Amino acid sequence: MKAGIVGLPNVGKSTLFNCLSNAKAQSANFPFCTIEPNIGVVNVPDARLQKLESLVDPERVLPATVEIVDIAGLVKGASKGEGLGNQFLGNIRETDAILHVLRCFNDDNIVHVDGSVDPIRDKETIDMELQLKDLETVDKKLDKVKRAAKTGNKEAQKEEAVLLKLKTGLEAGTSVRAIDISDDDREEYVKPLQFITDKPVMYVCNVDEAAAATGNDYVEKVKAAVAQENAEVIVLAVGTEADITELETYEERQMFLEDLGLDEPGSAKLIRGAYKLLDLETYFTAGVKEVRAWTIPVGATAPQAAGVIHTDFEKGFIRAEVIAYNDYVEFGSEAKVKEAGKMRVEGKEYIVKDGDVMHFRFNV
Repeated sequence: MKAGIVGLPNVGKSTLFNCLSNAKAQSANFPFCTIEPNIGVVNVPDARLQKLESLVDPERVLPATVEIVDIAGLVKGASKGEGLGNQFLGNIRETDAILHVLRCFNDDNIVHVDGSVDPIRDKETIDMELQLKDLETVDKKLDKVKRAAKTGNKEAQKEEAVLLKLKTGLEAGTSVRAIDISDDDREEYVKPLQFITDKPVMYVCNVDEAAAATGNDYVEKVKAAVAQENAEVIVLAVGTEADITELETYEERQMFLEDLGLDEPGSAKLIRGAYKLLDLETYFTAGVKEVRAWTIPVGATAPQAAGVIHTDFEKGFIRAEVIAYNDYVEFGSEAKVKEAGKMRVEGKEYIVKDGDVMHFRFNV
């Protein structure tokens, strides 16, 4: 599962990618400096992992990770192949969620591809290109479905009605995720077409240092513009975040954050937000060899969670021994949790909860 960073050229995408992944994508003051999508595997900050480490004192600690893709800047006309259009749209189609970076700061030294700072216009430029691409997808599918619908095929007629609703919405400038379609129809007719504008999105308002803690007028405009979209908005001073990652020690970084009025780097919130956007959650294994966070989709069963460690664990699953994270912390060790009767034994139907500490029994 991966989240793609998108936006117009020069809004701070590659700088953000660098400070998220510490992989040094070229970051320069001109469009298209990110030609190939850069992929970074980013650790997901999770205070629960540090707490388990302090209780268990393992040999090593391994956090959950999420993949972030830095995609080349998009320009007007991308849906018709302008700039790196087709390549951009292909790269974004392969991601599972979108982190849309909007420039919400003034700086005469950084050129804006459209000559002035206007995050709403920038958002609309990208939305329109993605909507036009989705419109192509709808039109192609409609051509096939209409023929079947004319023969009286009831299923095709139902699909045609959904596709026409999508076409009307997209032509009016509404993204697929914001078009009012029932959950059943969305599951059956919309999801299989993998529309770009149906992907979950988080808007990243890139502000200057002064606005890092409180945001600014640009941010308020973005929040108002996306209110109907069921999308998250996060405020991030990307340049400042990059400066923080350059500091050598944890103490220096904390002092810098305190001066800005922040309790943690905005990038940490963004990574956790991306993880949630991808509909992912975490369970833990905790032993003297290692304490580890494992990534699973929300709603995964115990055998599916076991399969993340090794496919044999899923094939030969017998049962899972489960401790709720809060119980583990309250009693301080696995042994004391058992003594208190708080360890549960769960079978194949168990839906794993975020934060469960688990041990699997299996037989291959």
